[in-house]
Amino acid sequence: MVQAYILIQTEVGKASTVAETISRLPGVIQAEDVTGPYDVIVRAQADTVDDLGRMVVAKVQQVDGITRTLTCPVVHL
Repeated sequence: MVQAYILIQTEVGKASTVAETISRLPGVIQAEDVTGPYDVIVRAQADTVDDLGRMVVAKVQQVDGITRTLTCPVVHL
């Protein structure tokens, strides 16, 4: 299982709607609207890195109101 944080920038005023929509996607553990350089932070999981990439590109980035994403895979050192 691979987990990642997805940092999301949204259009002005869209953070809560984006977080709510993303929270319903399969593989999303948690989605929160936050303040700072990013508007939404998502914790997600998938079986493989490839599955995670497909989820981000095919599902998360397609949510209306998102302008940019940055995916940060969790590593266990």
